[in-house]
Amino acid sequence: MASVLVVCTGNVCRSPIAEGMLRAALIARLGEGAPVVSSTGTMGWEGSGADPSSVLAAAERGVDISGHRAREVRPEDAFGADLVLAMAREHADAMRNLVPKRTFTLKEIVRLVEALPPSQAGEPDAMLTARVVEADALRRSGFQGNPHDEDVVDPLGMPLESFRAVAWELEGLCGRLVDGLFDGAPVRARATADEE
Repeated sequence: MASVLVVCTGNVCRSPIAEGMLRAALIARLGEGAPVVSSTGTMGWEGSGADPSSVLAAAERGVDISGHRAREVRPEDAFGADLVLAMAREHADAMRNLVPKRTFTLKEIVRLVEALPPSQAGEPDAMLTARVVEADALRRSGFQGNPHDEDVVDPLGMPLESFRAVAWELEGLCGRLVDGLFDGAPVRARATADEE
């Protein structure tokens, strides 16, 4: 099964929220065939729970990350992922040393897949692989979009409103990413709900 790895610094704020939001968006779009989503940190606070403000901000948007436990990224995490999503340029730079063609900042790949022609229908694993290859080719051709807006702000140590803003932004970006990656796939979860 295909997998997506989300990476930030401590794996307690941005990446757990993004992991939860992306998982929810993928399941809503693809149902049981959705890729597996996990998250790590370049300096992961091994075993720590998500920041309480991250948990609350995600819960307010309908996503439960209360069971999250932080991990530090290992090379095998990157090698095993079909797509590596970095929350900021610094995380992308670290991960590109391992898997350069499959590593993007979240904002970067959203811009790229939205600039690509519609995807072809197929199995989710094949669609994800194809879209990552297409996005990397477009990036290498010189397409940048807005390279001055790559990072999702780190809310660590900030008030709850900052975490809420980050959760809102990540929910939108994850939804746009799923649409761009899987626009040729039927919306399975919604079809199932309509049949009941």
